[in-house]
Amino acid sequence: MHDELTEVDIRKMREEIDYRVQVLRPQLIQDVQTARAFGDLSENYEYKVAKQEKNRNESRIRYLQNMIRTARVISADSGGDVVGLFDTVVLFNEKLQREQTIRLVTTLRQDVLKGLVSKESPVGRALMGRRAGERVEVHVNPEVHYAVKILSIEKGQDDASLEISRY
Repeated sequence: MHDELTEVDIRKMREEIDYRVQVLRPQLIQDVQTARAFGDLSENYEYKVAKQEKNRNESRIRYLQNMIRTARVISADSGGDVVGLFDTVVLFNEKLQREQTIRLVTTLRQDVLKGLVSKESPVGRALMGRRAGERVEVHVNPEVHYAVKILSIEKGQDDASLEISRY
């Protein structure tokens, strides 16, 4: 399976890789060497922490490189008045009887606490390509589903202001 990412996603990942390789890696290697000089490695907490940070950085670099290698580049443009990527959508959740505002983004930039919902999520899949005024069923799994009504759509664009997810 390929992650669907935009050109901006790819650029942001390459920038993070460059930073991690050129700036962070040398710092972390130096931290490991400094901590190693403290003595007995079996009881050297600073050394263990420095090694963990160095390994975490290397893991993130590999993860980003793999994401780039396997990505399928998609366009952020959505035509007309239908819900598309980077659009802000105001919904009315019929089950909860309340309005909700979300922005549809790529999986790499999702952050539900900030209202950034992946287009791959159940809500994102249900909304993509739909119009304001439509009632949409969101299927979380075979047993759980709920209805939302699209109240409005504000067209958006990939302005690169959204950060990529960290772990």
